[in-house]
Amino acid sequence: MDPKLINDCVHCGFCLPTCPTYVLWGEEMDSPRGRIHLMQQHVEGTPITPEMAGHFDACLGCMACVTACPSGVKYDRLIELTRAEVERKHEREPQERAVRGIVFSLFPYPRRLRLLRPGMGLAERMAPFLARVNPSLGAMAALAPRVERRQRLPRVVRARGERRAVVGMLTGCVQGEFFPQVNAATARVLALEGCDVVIPPGQGCCGALSVHSGRDDQAKRLARRTVRTFERAGVDTVVVNAAGCGSSMKEYAELLGREPGFKVRDLSEFLTELGPVAKRHPLPLTVAYHDACHLAHAQGVRAQPRELLSGIPDLELREIPESAICCGSAGTYNIFQPQAARDLGDRKAKAVGSTRAELLVSANPGCTMQIAAAMRRDGAEIRVAHTAEVLDASLRGVSL
Repeated sequence: MDPKLINDCVHCGFCLPTCPTYVLWGEEMDSPRGRIHLMQQHVEGTPITPEMAGHFDACLGCMACVTACPSGVKYDRLIELTRAEVERKHEREPQERAVRGIVFSLFPYPRRLRLLRPGMGLAERMAPFLARVNPSLGAMAALAPRVERRQRLPRVVRARGERRAVVGMLTGCVQGEFFPQVNAATARVLALEGCDVVIPPGQGCCGALSVHSGRDDQAKRLARRTVRTFERAGVDTVVVNAAGCGSSMKEYAELLGREPGFKVRDLSEFLTELGPVAKRHPLPLTVAYHDACHLAHAQGVRAQPRELLSGIPDLELREIPESAICCGSAGTYNIFQPQAARDLGDRKAKAVGSTRAELLVSANPGCTMQIAAAMRRDGAEIRVAHTAEVLDASLRGVSL
């Protein structure tokens, strides 16, 4: 924990109404400034107690407080440093250690995730039984999406028409294995907009889940592998379609101590900078756009997805109330903190339902699973798609 970063906080309270856990519980120690106070106590010599660790664990890392803070407090850096300290100094209960071991031995490894695909259809039915064994296992099963057929992508997808750019594309872990249609749509959209898309084979995890959970060694190992993969591919820009991955990859210099040999851009950010050339066909849809926290707060990408969606003829974009409040996904949060995540998911589901939109658009796989599960619980299922899928349908002139 960095005392200089801690001292930037003037305890003004602007962060309180933006913090999901403070909104839920009204507990000072579960607000950003309360957690910073606990960080200060630890720097001054107080050991990390189970209660202190519990308040740090309860933070979603959504970064809404970073957006709200008038003093420029780098809470994102503070909570990541703190979580690494918790993992080093705090002894977790055996059952909690076991669940965390399962998650971090599984989710960052696409080939292992692939083994789950055949049983995904049973997961929702198994959820109540698994919840009695362990709430985190039940939450994991309840979140399982309806997985589409796996789609193999070539190493290079050539630009349609005049080539305007050459980019690399991250396929990701959860995105690649549970939402293969999103990666396929991303590659098609980039190609239709004049990009050669380089998709290096054998990609692994970018390290996002690990870095957000304080597992520094694993995060650095996975990040170095990702950097090597794209540097060998010879691209100067890597396009990412998952908010959490893009956020972490943009911070590789801080994690690894050196800048990678490429820039990182979110898909919507890159397409907006590039400018449209492909014809947009009408999509007569009402769409509610969900701001993923690691896109809106961590990367500051808010206007670009809305600009892309608004550029589609006949598409009506509707705003979701309380859009800055996290849906409760937050990487692995909805597994490790299932009750708080469920409460936030239910709150988000009601907000989405109030828009009466036909389609929910999200730019992060975790958010997609979290909100879809909450909508199912509420008996108000809604179709969910990624920004890339909506653009793909419009550019190709097909229904969504």
